Amino acid sequence: MPQDAPLTRGEIARYGTYTTDRWLLAHSFVTDRMALHPERRDFLDRLLETPSPSGFETRGQRVWLDYVSEFADDVWTDDYGNAVAVHEGGEAELALTGHADEVGFIVRRIDDDGYVRIGGIGGADRTVSKGQHVTIHADDPVSGVVGQTAIHLREGGEEYDDVSEQFVDVGAEDGDEAESLVSVGDPVTFSTTVEDLHGSRIAARGMDNRIGVWAAAEGLRRAAEADADATVYAVSTIQEEVGLQGARMVGFDLAPDAVVAVDVTHATDSPGVPDKQRGPVELGEGPVVTRGSANHPVLVELARDTAADADVDVQLQAAGSRTGTDADAFYTAAGGTPALNLGLPNRYMHTPVEVIDSTDLDDVATLLGAIAVRAADVDTFAVDV
Repeated sequence: MPQDAPLTRGEIARYGTYTTDRWLLAHSFVTDRMALHPERRDFLDRLLETPSPSGFETRGQRVWLDYVSEFADDVWTDDYGNAVAVHEGGEAELALTGHADEVGFIVRRIDDDGYVRIGGIGGADRTVSKGQHVTIHADDPVSGVVGQTAIHLREGGEEYDDVSEQFVDVGAEDGDEAESLVSVGDPVTFSTTVEDLHGSRIAARGMDNRIGVWAAAEGLRRAAEADADATVYAVSTIQEEVGLQGARMVGFDLAPDAVVAVDVTHATDSPGVPDKQRGPVELGEGPVVTRGSANHPVLVELARDTAADADVDVQLQAAGSRTGTDADAFYTAAGGTPALNLGLPNRYMHTPVEVIDSTDLDDVATLLGAIAVRAADVDTFAVDV
């Protein structure tokens, strides 16, 4: 890059390899705004920009594996694409996990007129899809838009059609032309990408749950750099959004002593959240330790004590029956595995504009690394009955 070229915001956010004063300026800017080291931020961006809907996670898993291979003692995948990296330590075994998949859509059929009919993958929100740019991931990516009748032509009544009643316009003249571009079963994602908001806030599609696999990788990196005495696994699971399927597979195969599953959780500090749904979780106030149901009390105590020692602020939330995360699958795997759901506050979940605070994300990685270092000192993860 020419040294007299102006730095754009995107360049400042991405490139951390300059050896000149320009890099020092960029590095300072990144640290102040995003609280993430440029290389770590670049990894997060690559994860967020790589489409990975449930059942179609392989491209995102390759990004993840390439990153963790730099510091893991070994990496591998299973037949469905769950990805594992390990730091070989002692007998104590701890897994740090996140799920690689995101919600999206899938091509169900193609009309004679060339319109592509879609269905949901996971918990696709029918209220945010109309009028959006999308990409159909065929043999070659195909751009399209989810049709929305102009406000001038709409009649009163229901404006949020079910996803199955919505359609993608790819610009085809008829069904034959559309079928030359896409096929039934092709996955579809929103075309939105990563945007920096003010300060340390970031907006993107798929924060749920690229932040989890990012944090698992970063927790492993920090454990490896500290030469943790425990054996630490980082796991990037598949198909969480359609029933926690990957966690069921990996939990059975690995059967570690304990699991910390990182996922987003609802930040309820924005307008529009009903009063009865408002909870204690706010953006920028730190990771969220969940108590109740799947969350093992020994792991809860370990996380809270470790956070206090590491000077990491944490928030608490309650899960009376289930967490809705991979922790629910891990804790019943292999005859019962102590598990903890560690949350990252997230606004606007399952929309194309999910918002997190990168300071929370960095704190999650710090906490995971510190837990991994202390895991070998835990006498037992069993409850005292």
